[in-house]
Amino acid sequence: MKYGKIVGMNSKIDPKNQITVLSNKLREFQDAYYRIGRPEVSDLEYDRLFDELLRLEAENPELRQVDSPTYRVGSDLSSDLPEVAHSIPVLSLDKAYSLEAILDWMQKTADKGRRDLSFTVEEKIDGVSIVLYYEQGLLKKAVTRGNGSVGNDVTANIKTIHSVPLRLKEAISLVVRGEVYLPVKSFISLNETMDVPYANPRNLTAGTIRRIKSRETASVPLEIFVYEGFFDEREQPETHAELTMRLNDLGFRINPRFGIFTRDGEVDKSLFPGWSVGNFSQLSAFIEDAVTSRDNLDHEIDGLVVKVNELDVREELGFTGHHPRWAIAYKFESPEGETVVEGIDVQVGRTGRITPVARVKPVRIGGSVVSNVTLHNQDYIDILELAVGDAVAVSKRGDVIPAVERILEKNEQGNGIWKIPVFCPSCEMELQKIGAHTFCTNSECPDQVFGRVQFFTAKAQMDIENLGPETIQFLMSEGLLKDVPDLYQIDYRDLAGKPGFGEKKCDALIKGVKDSKSKPFSSVLTSLGIPDLGKKAVELLIDDGILDIDSLFKIVDGSEADRLIGIKGFGDKTVASILMELSKPGVRERIKLLRDAGLQFKQEKAAIENLPDQIFAGQVWCVTGSFINFTPRSKAMEAVKLRGARIVTAVTGSTTHLLAGTGAGSKLKKAVSLNVEVVTEDDFIKMLNSGAIDNTLII
Repeated sequence: MKYGKIVGMNSKIDPKNQITVLSNKLREFQDAYYRIGRPEVSDLEYDRLFDELLRLEAENPELRQVDSPTYRVGSDLSSDLPEVAHSIPVLSLDKAYSLEAILDWMQKTADKGRRDLSFTVEEKIDGVSIVLYYEQGLLKKAVTRGNGSVGNDVTANIKTIHSVPLRLKEAISLVVRGEVYLPVKSFISLNETMDVPYANPRNLTAGTIRRIKSRETASVPLEIFVYEGFFDEREQPETHAELTMRLNDLGFRINPRFGIFTRDGEVDKSLFPGWSVGNFSQLSAFIEDAVTSRDNLDHEIDGLVVKVNELDVREELGFTGHHPRWAIAYKFESPEGETVVEGIDVQVGRTGRITPVARVKPVRIGGSVVSNVTLHNQDYIDILELAVGDAVAVSKRGDVIPAVERILEKNEQGNGIWKIPVFCPSCEMELQKIGAHTFCTNSECPDQVFGRVQFFTAKAQMDIENLGPETIQFLMSEGLLKDVPDLYQIDYRDLAGKPGFGEKKCDALIKGVKDSKSKPFSSVLTSLGIPDLGKKAVELLIDDGILDIDSLFKIVDGSEADRLIGIKGFGDKTVASILMELSKPGVRERIKLLRDAGLQFKQEKAAIENLPDQIFAGQVWCVTGSFINFTPRSKAMEAVKLRGARIVTAVTGSTTHLLAGTGAGSKLKKAVSLNVEVVTEDDFIKMLNSGAIDNTLII
């Protein structure tokens, strides 16, 4: 082995020297691999050296260097992310949305200078802004942007990012701004394992660098590009381009997609190899290239940043209260809207989960007006550092669900990060934090009862017609409906003549309730809305031979977790949740009353055996748009699932087919870019008919 002499050194050699030699060598390897992209040793060699350093440091903890390569693996020690005041202004940028606006800004800014000015253009990485503080060449602090004046100390987490240098190549003190991001390929891979998938790499990055334990951060392959440096006055370069090269020489990772533009285009290209150089009129080609190539990058960008290159002129131009006058962001067109958070309410779901919802100033995005945006949980709000009054960018995830992507400007009222209230707004029970979410644990909470009944009666569940939200609310207000089983005890004829209840509606309710009693066990169990017992989980139970509620209760009462964990697709967390929920007396009583009412709690074998040909076995399908023959479109996915395919909610590299109806949006565009087979409704019907039972037509 090339460096074998380092491992297993003579025990008589001073361990301090061993640690120094190993640390220096590993730093060289890390720099070559993560910053330059040219590995010098095999992974096996690197791991052996790294493990030897871990061993030596464990035996001699007092000798661990402040910039030891082993910091990259993180630790299990907790961190409460204390607040730290910034020593430099950490402001946002003014924005422009057209080439004409950028050129106009450049001309006006150049006219203010005492001499001809040049401008740099860089990609605007869609990541999380971070400020790195170095003293005598060592990383001392890493702080989030926060509100621009104060941010959170995330030093331990940032140290786990391999492309962040822990020791510079010179013992100098400086402050560096950069953008931490997650490569797109890594995001897609990680997001497929998430219980609640993230909307984009930026939000997953933000959540990762705010983890309480740095070992968790270390498990996510974050990267960084740095773009600004603040040196001691004697060390400060004269131009931004020179500053960027200086940062590169010190060991920082620099985005190579960089441009320099002047009025006449006279720049010595030899000084900046690989960079784009030109005059103002050539800027359009640079922007066009950035727009057309962004989908092929392994990092997301949402625009370009144009800056005055001469640093002394920057000082003359100064700042406004919100942004520097010497820089501007060119924003790409995107399915986003800019709005203001006017308030934040909370909703209580059927399981008691509390969901914050932002009420935003109405904004049109993708052909519809958005006024409400889901905020998921307190962690999500903390990641965004969101407060009432903040200006935000809102997108429509998958062209459907509105989401806050990032904060554009902090509010001027001094509002702090919004917090979930202490008590339930529906029943006034004290709320509890369980895992990542907050819950009302009162199962009789009116909002929970309403959600439970609405879920149970929905078209995709028991499909009881005429039991919409208004009818459910009326029955609850009359004291007739206190939980799901009451649906089967109400005499709907007695409602005739009451507001909204004619004879036809009463007859339809009676028929809908009666018909629901013939729904199969799989539908009943799914409709109960038990956490982690959705359609897929119920299918897995039945496929594994658990065909009735008594068999399931036997497993729960006998604490036979291994019986469920043995089912492919069930993890420890899911099984623990199912066992806990089905042990609750309230859930047991609800099931007993529904069974007494005549609902099916045993699966007929014929329903399992009579499956269509598995023509989609091994395939992965997604759906988008609306259809004539499949309303709701979940019916189409049920047909696909019955024929052996796996269903996903987003188009990724593993998706094999996209069923596209009218009004298909971003999913269709992504499917085309990934060469996913796109299936129309007509073609889909033909495919179903080709595998129909007894050759009968499906549609």
